[in-house]
Amino acid sequence: MKANEIRTPRAPRLRKLAALTLAACMLPAFAADKAAQTPHDYYYFLGEMNKASTVMTIETKIVPPDLGKKIVKAVDQVIKDGDQPGAKRPVDYLQYEPLILAYAGPDGSRMHSGRSRQDILSTTRRLMQRERALNLMEQMNKSKAVFLKLAEDNLDTIVPAYTNGVQAQPTTYAHYLLAFSSAFGRDAARLKEAYARLNLNPLGSAALGTSSFPVDRNRLAELLGFDGPMENSYDAAQLGALDMGVELVGICSNAALTMGILVQDMHTQYHNPYPWIMIREGRLTGTSSIMPQKRNPYGLNVLRLQSSEVVGGAMTFQVEAHNVTPGMPDYKRDQVEKTLDLTANSFAKLADLMSNLVIDKDRALAEVDADYSTTTELADILQRDSNVPFRVGHHFASDLVTYGRLNKIKPADIPFDQVQKIYGDALKAFDFDHAQFPLTQARFRQALTAQNMIESSRGLGGPQRAEVERMLTAERARLAQDQQWLKGQRDKLASAQQKLDQAFYKLGQ
Repeated sequence: MKANEIRTPRAPRLRKLAALTLAACMLPAFAADKAAQTPHDYYYFLGEMNKASTVMTIETKIVPPDLGKKIVKAVDQVIKDGDQPGAKRPVDYLQYEPLILAYAGPDGSRMHSGRSRQDILSTTRRLMQRERALNLMEQMNKSKAVFLKLAEDNLDTIVPAYTNGVQAQPTTYAHYLLAFSSAFGRDAARLKEAYARLNLNPLGSAALGTSSFPVDRNRLAELLGFDGPMENSYDAAQLGALDMGVELVGICSNAALTMGILVQDMHTQYHNPYPWIMIREGRLTGTSSIMPQKRNPYGLNVLRLQSSEVVGGAMTFQVEAHNVTPGMPDYKRDQVEKTLDLTANSFAKLADLMSNLVIDKDRALAEVDADYSTTTELADILQRDSNVPFRVGHHFASDLVTYGRLNKIKPADIPFDQVQKIYGDALKAFDFDHAQFPLTQARFRQALTAQNMIESSRGLGGPQRAEVERMLTAERARLAQDQQWLKGQRDKLASAQQKLDQAFYKLGQ
């Protein structure tokens, strides 16, 4: 064999290894990554379902008490065996059940009465998704708390806002942050609504049509912390996993799209030599291998990429589940859980990122003052205070902007006599006899300040301080409600877990 024939297949692997190494070096050390907790796996929830089924089959006399004790000990021992370091944790029930039978004998399979891998699979998906949905809500709440604290600290921080990619009007950073808090709040509301549909139990529906055993599906739901059973057994075993998964990944995708918008908006500032919102230098930034001036915003890069991966994960599930007939396992794969985990981690990263921003208030105001984004208010003042029709005032303001930009003059520096001339020339396009500019020089200068435009806002939800403070208070109340909801759901699951263990181990005595 020739030398080049040996090297050729290795080259792609080496290039891939080099790329992965470089990527690893570029990744920022998010606090979220260190604090991440691993949710329970499939094996764990198989154990919980076996405990619940054991209790139910003994209570309904499907399994006699003496045999029940033997099954309880077998189920408990298999759970303990799987928790040992390096132990196998099978996810297929046909591989799991022999572990129980090894301790309880063939009669141990009576615990499985009225069940199928179909309803077990559907139930496992919901148990895993339920846990992850609550983890996602926790990270959304933590992220929102950071947004609200940052808004509180920047009630009077004036920043430029953009439409069509260009500076449009000034606002406050608090007003801007509350907009995103509101948008993410809708995702939290969607998640709570979806959770009510998610937290229904398929177990006991068997393959699709229940069974001749007196299975108490309400009791199974209670033992596993569900709000109740999924009533139609065909829906429970065969259909519910599809539309529930689509709903959950849709919520994730929606939140990721909003997250991407926020990150993209911050990222564009790094095109400027002096951005007004930057990441604090440290673990979320990085240097270049050749350019010493670079302070690369890796925190933004990674979060934007991860947001895209969430959207991609949602689309992957929809594609996998498309045109799949009932009874097929395709849409019951773990893509929904992966997407929920990634979204929760994205919100944790977002909270970390927003906690490490450096806001240059003077630089932000200078950016506003350098352009003409306050001229809308100038036209408003001419109509409101001097009875100049808005379209006339708008035409004048537009001509004023054209003059200022052509002559590279900031709004505050345009000579007042030139302002008066531009006004007179602008009126020639209309049948309007107010030829003299109606504002004093002091009033004109004030009209073009960002502070005046923001303070003059009167509309509901505007950037004026009183309205921002009102919205901030409302957002805090909604956050408190979401935090209380999360606590209530977790307390309910903890209580159900405690009752399941009490009932299960009592039957083994």
